[in-house]
Amino acid sequence: MASIALPAYGKYLVRGNRAAAQAYLLNLAQAQAQYFADAHEYGGTPTALNLPVPAEVASYYTITIDAAGGPPPSFTITATPVLGTRQAGDGNLTIDNSGARTPTNLW
Repeated sequence: MASIALPAYGKYLVRGNRAAAQAYLLNLAQAQAQYFADAHEYGGTPTALNLPVPAEVASYYTITIDAAGGPPPSFTITATPVLGTRQAGDGNLTIDNSGARTPTNLW
């Protein structure tokens, strides 16, 4: 019984951590829209967007923002799993200024 339950529980935890990261990425993307409206450029860090990385995300992902001045201005926000955690094999999550999310099979 344990040989079935433990792997299933591990997958459940990975999905939960991924969902927390996805929600945070969506919040950052929304904050980028407001930041752009105010500053006419995209913010380069979560701190600039006044959205510090929540502990439940920071434990499993490193968040980076690539904000390019353009033209046209753009951004890509990436959540990279932290090595040595259960998320390590899950792959990067990204969202950009057009709303495109990759990899599509994990969103």
